[in-house]
Amino acid sequence: MKKTSHFLFAAITVLAIVFSCGKPENNNKEENQEQNQGQEEIELEPFQYSCTLASENHIFEGKPVFNLHLVNPNAVAATAEIKLTINTDKNKKYVTVELEQELAAKSSADIALTTADNLAPGFYRATGKVGKKTFLSSVPFGVDPFQIVSAPDKQDDFDAFWDAAYDQLKGVDMNVSFVPTKYSGTYMVVMQSIPDGLEGDPMVIRGYYVEPVADGKKHPAIVHYYGYDDFPGTGKLYCPSGQSDFAHLYLSTRGQRLNARVATLRDDGIEEDYVNPYDKQWFTVNFGDKDSYYYRGAYMDCVQGIRFLALCEDEKVKGRIDTDNIFVEGMSQGGAFSYAATALSKEYPVRALAAAVAFMGDFPDYFVIAANDGGGFPYMAQTCKKELSWDDAKMYAFLSYFDTKNLATRVNCPIMACIGLMDRICPAHTNIAPYNNALTPAADKQMTFYPNMDHAVPNNWDSSTRQFFKNNMK
Repeated sequence: MKKTSHFLFAAITVLAIVFSCGKPENNNKEENQEQNQGQEEIELEPFQYSCTLASENHIFEGKPVFNLHLVNPNAVAATAEIKLTINTDKNKKYVTVELEQELAAKSSADIALTTADNLAPGFYRATGKVGKKTFLSSVPFGVDPFQIVSAPDKQDDFDAFWDAAYDQLKGVDMNVSFVPTKYSGTYMVVMQSIPDGLEGDPMVIRGYYVEPVADGKKHPAIVHYYGYDDFPGTGKLYCPSGQSDFAHLYLSTRGQRLNARVATLRDDGIEEDYVNPYDKQWFTVNFGDKDSYYYRGAYMDCVQGIRFLALCEDEKVKGRIDTDNIFVEGMSQGGAFSYAATALSKEYPVRALAAAVAFMGDFPDYFVIAANDGGGFPYMAQTCKKELSWDDAKMYAFLSYFDTKNLATRVNCPIMACIGLMDRICPAHTNIAPYNNALTPAADKQMTFYPNMDHAVPNNWDSSTRQFFKNNMK
């Protein structure tokens, strides 16, 4: 009996303890829930931010610096998780910088984001995030661009190949004729150049020639080369006019521009139609045969324009051109032509060249960097390569004859150039290749980087080139 009573008493005691302890526990849970609900109602506002690059033109020495201004708008302290990702221009991840920044309530901080180590010379894109919010979105920049190496890959017969092309050009009767336009002092000039190949009839090419002012003196001259035409040639062309202290030749290479326009698409008042002789993109014409490839002929057309200024016997030219001061300039394909003409004009040296967002540079890197864009040229090349059953090595060996990074090794005159860091058709790396490879002393070269410019030229390009040429006259 005693044992039973003791057991019962113990059981009642346990129940009492459980009962007495249970109620306060429930009260605490309710209080905690209320507190948690109160905390959940406090949602932190996202950080506010702005970011600028420490270099106005986005070009750095060694390390890039991104100046991030952060604002914590909250009434409590908060921590910002910052991530900076840098990719190469070949879209390969290069380096990532991560850090946490604690900001007191209602405060701000200025953070100079940079990398631990110097970056290799090159062009890059940076993306930055604060938490999930992006403060930089694939922003382009360059590091030590004049130290970028675009090693020449000339074939053993490179110089002999171009010397033979020049000799072939010298053997062609230029057969110059002038057709007056509706503008006084401006003529359509018609001349002959080499055929598409080692044999055949000469190719007829055209340009607009604007006489210098008639004052009995010899004048400097500028040969202007055009960018790649819209195939097969449908955009309307303007006709230059207005005489100045310079003579001007606006040269159209074979099959492009003036050589591919009916009269209604030209603003020159000449009634004759001119039809593009090619049934495919000029870049692909005779691709694979270096002796008949389009750009062998086109580069020689550019040289013929210089020879026209030096050799034409017509009174509109003869005795009016200062052949010690012949300059060349162009944008995109015209930039490539400027390098090529300077490299290949053996008897009549170019005094200085200006090349904007130049095409045809460093093909092995170009076709990787611009593989998904590049104005379609990487795709054209890959299509031709497939049709020829070539591998990359054979394709690049062929293109090396026409690569401006190789031609530039024959250039030693003053150079003015510009690059758009947003350029997807002729990316910055391809622009810098011939500029860096030229033999011109650094003091005689000037490059301008435009961080927000795509495939275009700055508004002041024409006036800047004129001044550059004037500054470099003999």
